[in-house]
Amino acid sequence: MPIVTGTDTARTRRTLDAAGQQFTYYSIPAATEAGLGDFSRLPASLKVVLENMLRFEDGGFTVSVDDIKAFAAWAKNGGKSDREIAYRPARVLMQDFTGVPAVVDLAAMRDGIKALGGDAQKINPLNPVDLVIDHSVMVDEFGNQRAFQVNVDREYQRNIERYQFLKWGQGAFNNFRVVPPGTGICHQVNLEYLAQTVWTDTDQTGAIVAYPDTLVGTDSHTTMVNGLAVLGWGVGGIEAEAAMLGQPVSMLIPEVVGFKITGALREGVTATDLVLIVVKMLRDHKVVGKFVEFYGEGLDNMPLADRATIANMAPEYGATCGFFPIDNETLRYLRQTGRDEDRIALVEAYARANGMWRDSAVEPVFTSTLHLDLGSVVPAISGPKRPQDHVALDAAAKTFKAYIEGLRPAPSVPKAQKFEMTEEGGAPAPSSSEIPGSDRGGVEIPCAPVEGRDFTLGDGSVVIAAITSCTNTSNPYVMMAAGLVAKKANERGLTRKPWVKTSLAPGSQVVEQYLRAAGLQEHLDALGFNLVGFGCTTCIGNSGPLDPEISKSISDNDLVAVSVLSGNRNFEGRISPDVRANYLASPPLVVAYAIAGDMNIDITREPLGTDREGKPVYLRDLWPTSQEVADLVHDVVTREMFQQKYADVFKGDERWQAVETTDSETYDWPPTSTYIQNPPYFRGMSRDAGTIHDIDNARILAILGDMITTDHISPAGSFKPTTPAGRYLTERQVSPADFNSYGSRRGNHEIMMRGTFANIRIKNEMLDGIEGGYTKCPEGKEAAIYDAAMAYQEAGIPLVVIGGVEYGAGSSRDWAAKGTNLLGVKAVIAESFERIHRSNLVGMGVIPFEFTHGVNRKSLELKGDEVISIDGLEGDLKPQAMVECHILYGDGRERTIQLKARIDTEVEIEYLKNGGVLQYVLRNLAKAG
Repeated sequence: MPIVTGTDTARTRRTLDAAGQQFTYYSIPAATEAGLGDFSRLPASLKVVLENMLRFEDGGFTVSVDDIKAFAAWAKNGGKSDREIAYRPARVLMQDFTGVPAVVDLAAMRDGIKALGGDAQKINPLNPVDLVIDHSVMVDEFGNQRAFQVNVDREYQRNIERYQFLKWGQGAFNNFRVVPPGTGICHQVNLEYLAQTVWTDTDQTGAIVAYPDTLVGTDSHTTMVNGLAVLGWGVGGIEAEAAMLGQPVSMLIPEVVGFKITGALREGVTATDLVLIVVKMLRDHKVVGKFVEFYGEGLDNMPLADRATIANMAPEYGATCGFFPIDNETLRYLRQTGRDEDRIALVEAYARANGMWRDSAVEPVFTSTLHLDLGSVVPAISGPKRPQDHVALDAAAKTFKAYIEGLRPAPSVPKAQKFEMTEEGGAPAPSSSEIPGSDRGGVEIPCAPVEGRDFTLGDGSVVIAAITSCTNTSNPYVMMAAGLVAKKANERGLTRKPWVKTSLAPGSQVVEQYLRAAGLQEHLDALGFNLVGFGCTTCIGNSGPLDPEISKSISDNDLVAVSVLSGNRNFEGRISPDVRANYLASPPLVVAYAIAGDMNIDITREPLGTDREGKPVYLRDLWPTSQEVADLVHDVVTREMFQQKYADVFKGDERWQAVETTDSETYDWPPTSTYIQNPPYFRGMSRDAGTIHDIDNARILAILGDMITTDHISPAGSFKPTTPAGRYLTERQVSPADFNSYGSRRGNHEIMMRGTFANIRIKNEMLDGIEGGYTKCPEGKEAAIYDAAMAYQEAGIPLVVIGGVEYGAGSSRDWAAKGTNLLGVKAVIAESFERIHRSNLVGMGVIPFEFTHGVNRKSLELKGDEVISIDGLEGDLKPQAMVECHILYGDGRERTIQLKARIDTEVEIEYLKNGGVLQYVLRNLAKAG
C-alpha cells in the first residue's frame, strides 16, 4: 500500500506554491465546497484526521463519503460521534525496549508466513519506521568524569545480542532505520530532527503531495511531538506492527477537550510546574481516550519547548494526545532546530491553506473545555507515587510527613542524631534537631559510603536525584535553570548530600553541547550531576544500584527513601527497588533536593545548607530569574548545534559500526540466547480464522485495585535471583550481575512471562497484606503468579484477572498484554481501562470487560476462590455488547451480573476471531499470495 495515493480528478485535490515549488494537497475547504459539510470550526487535531480521510477516500481504501460527513456531524452534535473510522498514520516511531519485541514479532511472522506457504518478503514495513535505541543505558557509575564512558561500556556488554539483532533487522527489512545508542531519547530525536510537521511524498500520478506529519509510536510519550503540531500517540508494539504492515488504526472519531490557556507564567515558575497542574486538571476532568487541544492567547507566551513538555505528559493525564496547532512559534522552533527553510515555508503555506493555522479569532467547537490562567501556576512537585498527585512546593514537606504518618504506627521515643559531613570545600551541615522532621528518627549506616563521612538516614532521605527523561531534558529553559542553580550553589560552596545518587542523562547530544557552551556543565559536575549517558535512565527504572550499604540500611530498617527526578513517571516500584516515595520535579528543583537531601525539609522556607562562611543558603538565593534563563537560551542555543549533532544521526560511533550481524531474509534464532527467542504466537497456526468462545469455569489469577499500571503488570526494572525470571536465568548459568532488566529482555518471552504481574509493589487482594507477584495455586497454596498460572494451564483451566478503575494506566507496554495472554488469561474484568492497554489486550486475544451498574470487585466481595463463566461471546457478537457473567462462590452461592465487552470496533472482533491482530495480518498476507 502506498503512503499517498490519488487521482488528478479527486474533488478535494488542490495545489499550493511554497518556496518556488508546487505541491498537491487535499483541501478541507474544498471538501466544504463539494457539499461534504462545514468543517471550519473543527479543532486542528481533528482536521488532521479529516485530511487523512480525504486522502485515502481518494485512493479507494476503506474510507467512505459518510466517514467524511461524520466530521461535520461531530461539530453539530457538540463534539461527539459514534462513527468508526480507519486512520492511517504516515510513519512509526519505536524505542528499543518496545522495538526489540516488535522486530522479534516481525521476524517470527516471516517464519510464520513461510510455514503457511507465503512469501517472507510480504513481511516488510510499508510505512517508514525509525527505532531509537535509548532505553538501555543504566546509571551504574555516577558523580565523576568517567561515568559516561563506564556506563556506555557496560551498556554494550549487556546488550550486544539485542544490538546485533536490531542491526540484522535494519538490513533485513525495508523502510526500517535504527538510530544507534548514545544519540538521545526517541521523543527528543523526533522533536528535534525526525518530525517535519508537514510531510511530503510522491503519488502514482507523479505529484508531490503535502500532508500532515502523523505517526504512532511504541512508547506512550510519542505525544511529545504534538507540541510541534504533529499528531501522534503511543500504541503497543502489536498495534505498531499492524500499522507498519499497512493495517489502519481502527478508532472512533474522538471527543476533543479544549484547554484554554491565558496569561503568562509568574517569575520563578517553570514549565514543569505548569505541566504538573495540567496533569492534575485533566486527570480530574477524565480525558481517557480523548484528544486534548490547547488554545487561547496564552499560547503567545509559551515557547515550543514548554508546549512539548505538556504534550509529552498526555499519558499521565490519560488523553490520546495533547495537541498544539501550527503558529509562528512552530516555525521559529523548526528554524532553530535546523530544519530546511523550504520545509518551513511549506509548513506555513500548507497550514494557512488548509485551515490548520492557529487563529485566536476563531474558537473551535470542543466536546468540553477547561481554562487555566498561567499566572495562577505555582512551583510544585508530584508524588509520592502518581503523576497526578500534585503538591504545591510550599506544602511538600508537610504533605510528605502526612504520608509517612499514614504508613507508620504511632512513633516511639524519637531519636535525634547528628549529621556530620567533612566533604572538602564544605561546611558542617546542621544537626538533625535543626532539620524539620528529623525527629522521625534515623538509622545510622554502619559504614559510610565514602571514606571520611558519617551520616544517618531516615524516612524522607533523598537517595536519588536525577535530571532525566524526555519530558524536561528537551527543554533548554529548565535545563539552563538547573545549571544556573548548580552554578550559584557551587560558588557558595554547597554540594549534594553524600547519600544522594545524582545523575544527568540528557535527551539529546545538543543538550550537552549547550550546557557546556554556557559554562554550566562544570558546575553541575561539581554537584555530582555528571553526564551518565544519553537515554531514559532513571525515569524507566534504569537508575542502577544504590551503594550496597545505603541499600542495606534502607532494607534492614524499612525506611521510606525518596527519589526526585525530572521525569514523567513515578509509579510504585518503578524507579528503584530501594525507593518507595518518588517525586516528579523540574530540573532546578532536582538540584535543590540533591543539596537538601531530605524531603522533610521545607525548601521554600528552610535553608538548603550553609555556605563556606557558615551562612544559611536558601532556595531563593540560588533560583535564577526568568530573564537570566531566557537570555542564556537566546545567546547559547543555536541552529548550528542541531545541524551539527544530527548530521550523521544514523551512523553511530565506532562501537555501533563494529557490531557484527548476519545478512539473511529470516533470522537465525540463537538457541542459547537469553535475550532473543522465537515467540510462540504463530506456531501451528492454520490459514483460517477461528471463532470467539465463551469462557467456562475460569479461575481468578489476581484481584487488583485501582490505577494498576502497566508497570505493575509488566515491570521494566531489575529483578532478583529468587524470582521466576531470576531462576530461569540462573538455570542457564547467567549470574545476577548480568541479569540486566526486564525491559532489556523483552525479546525473550520466557523471561517476560515470568515477569508478568511481578512488580515488587503490586498487591493481589486474594492474599492478605502481601506485596509482590503472588497468588494462590490450584491447591490453594501461595505461589508466584507465573508458577500458579503454569499449574492452571497444565490442568486446562482458563484464567481471568479482576481490576479496579483505570486498569492499565501508564506506559504503552505491549508486554503487559502479551504476558497476560501467555499466562493463560482469557479475560480482564475491570471498572475502567486506559486506552492503550485495552487495545493491546484485544490485540493479543484477551477480552477486556467492564463491570456495569455500579458493581465492582468490592461489592461482589470477591476473594479469589470463585469460578467465573462468561456467556454471549459466540455467534453474532457486536462491539461493546452486554454479556452475562456467572459467579460461583467458594461457599456455593451463585450470582449473575452483566459485563460490557470492551471490544470497541468490528475490526477488533475480527482480531479476536484470529487470536490477535498479528495472526489476523499474517493470515491476510498469506492469502494474498
